[in-house]
Amino acid sequence: MLLVLFRLLARLPLSLLHGLGRAAGRLVYAWPGRYRTRLRANAAQAGYTDPVFARRSAAETGAMIMETPKVWLRNQECLRMTRSDDDAVVHRALAEGRGILYLTPHLGCFEITARYLIQHGPITVMYRPPRQAFLEPVMEQARNTSGLKAVPATLQGVREFVRALKRGEAVGMLPDQVPGSGEGVWAPFFGKPAYTMTLAAKLALQTGVAVILTAGERLPGGQGWRIHYVRLAEPLAAEPQALAAAINSAMETLIRRFPQQYLWSYNRYKIPPDAPPRPRDASQ
Repeated sequence: MLLVLFRLLARLPLSLLHGLGRAAGRLVYAWPGRYRTRLRANAAQAGYTDPVFARRSAAETGAMIMETPKVWLRNQECLRMTRSDDDAVVHRALAEGRGILYLTPHLGCFEITARYLIQHGPITVMYRPPRQAFLEPVMEQARNTSGLKAVPATLQGVREFVRALKRGEAVGMLPDQVPGSGEGVWAPFFGKPAYTMTLAAKLALQTGVAVILTAGERLPGGQGWRIHYVRLAEPLAAEPQALAAAINSAMETLIRRFPQQYLWSYNRYKIPPDAPPRPRDASQ
């Protein structure tokens, strides 16, 4: 039934899906609770203290949710509405012939980016099985895209990543998910220590690939999406902790291009069990 619902939603115009999503996002934000408190606090940490900004950010989260069925199930239609003004960043990296590690934060439409990047060659992405088992058939359908290979977030998946990078191919992952204990380091994110994964840094250092942060900006009026890139400056930091901090800094640069579309409600600053003590905030 859920797949049927997603297929019906996918047929609606993108402008209508975004409109419905933004209305729902504002409605959820209007209800006092943890969601609104966290969104405000995280946005304020980055300097966005205007209540209007917070409401618009919540609206964009709703738009992100409602556009997902269309991106998953009407791939070619969505790609016709996707463009980039700086694909030259990718072309230069491809010309080097050493593989690309794409890092896609929770910004804009992060589901469209890998699908857009397939035009440059095959890409392997990492996923986590959904907590709700009923979502698995929908996600399986979404992953069934030519040129896109999905591997689980396990040791086997990491090995698949390394093999793809050593073949000179591309891989993609989310860099701002809070890792489990022992899988990250404390690194600044908008001036506050955030437990940050080291997997991306270790992959880059092990394989010597280009590292490019990318995100799909949601355009107004249901026009589609614009793909942005920020390539990490080289030579890369030699230690995973320093490189994780550099990735966070590059992520901040990308987010500030269209900050209302970042998922500020995500619990980015949570402390995993058994993680080392968090350092004092830079502002303290």
